[in-house]
Amino acid sequence: MKRPALILLVLLITIRPLHAAAPLTLDEALAIALKNHPQIIEARENLNSAEARQGQARANYYPQINIAADWSRGQSYFAAQESIKLSQTNTAGLYLRQTIYDFGRTSGAVDAARGNREAVDKGLAVTRQDLTLRVNSAFYLLLAAEKQLVAVTETVRAREQVYRQAQEFFNQGIRAKVDVAKSDANLSAARTSLIRAENNLEIARLELANAMGMATLGERTPVEPSPALPSLPERGSSLQNALRNRAELQQFAALKSAASGNLKSAKSSYLPILSGVASVGYADRDFPPGGNVWGVGLNLTVPLFSGFSSVEQVREANANINSIEARQSNLRLLVVKEVESAWLGANEAVARMVSTEKEVAAADENRSLAEGRYQEGVGGIIEVTDAQSQALDAQTAHIQARYDYFTALARLDRAIGKN
Repeated sequence: MKRPALILLVLLITIRPLHAAAPLTLDEALAIALKNHPQIIEARENLNSAEARQGQARANYYPQINIAADWSRGQSYFAAQESIKLSQTNTAGLYLRQTIYDFGRTSGAVDAARGNREAVDKGLAVTRQDLTLRVNSAFYLLLAAEKQLVAVTETVRAREQVYRQAQEFFNQGIRAKVDVAKSDANLSAARTSLIRAENNLEIARLELANAMGMATLGERTPVEPSPALPSLPERGSSLQNALRNRAELQQFAALKSAASGNLKSAKSSYLPILSGVASVGYADRDFPPGGNVWGVGLNLTVPLFSGFSSVEQVREANANINSIEARQSNLRLLVVKEVESAWLGANEAVARMVSTEKEVAAADENRSLAEGRYQEGVGGIIEVTDAQSQALDAQTAHIQARYDYFTALARLDRAIGKN
């Protein structure tokens, strides 16, 4: 590559903005996601559906009122007269039926619907928490990708300078051709890393936009969090809060309540149903009917044999309760694992930040010394290359440690069940 072209590339890398400055804070990203993401909308509609089913279960507490009309015409045999005669009947009436007592069928169904509604409500909370973690992770991933792009860009500029210096030394007969070839190869490798970093940045932007429920971020860029790192919660209290606050555990409690309601309804199928009935209307052979008719009464339905369906319903309800209890116990174990893993990850990231900060300082000083020695003509090209690579690796490790800490805190909040 010719020297003017190389200078132009450096200028483009130096002056090209990552994106137009349209700041996006983490709180704003979370607010957009929790308002517009399709998963949140779906969870809300599922809650509306569960509330409607709860209302349907309550319907049996209220009277059932119907209007019915009937017209019939035909020939019938009258045994008393030993003859067949033409007959016509017109009826119209208002019918009312009220369940007086069904020994727990309706109350069990209402309890089951209420428990399912609470479980769906906790499912909405789980969806919100999962989405919050996803937005947090994507936000910090994007910040890390931006910082990594800056670090790689600086490495490209540094290797560009070394390449030019190697060419000058070769032209002056101070260095061999191998220095030019080596520096050219190092520059090409840095440009490849730059291409990869730019691609990673675009992928990170796409992930954040998707987590927010958007197709693209447009020109918006994330705002760096405060330099002051948030403190790590105490390990024991984090676990206690998780076992007390996790929406998934509360969801299983609601499902168990729903299963208990189903068991109550299943057991009540062995028992009778007492209902009151009433009707008022008209009946006549002519249309419209003119004769007033009415009636009131009680209806008692006693189940005698249902093909063992009641037995199997009770068996199913008991099995569902046992299954929910087992799943709840398993979830407690998973909650402990998630909290411990997130806490240890955050604690490890803190330690890495301290060590990588020292590593960055030492690597930068080493790179400056190596580049200075090469410019003075006393250092070797391999020494410069190793120092630049070490500096980039140290910067990458420090960037990763910092945003790993923020991500681990977000994972810990999710494991605790923090809203």
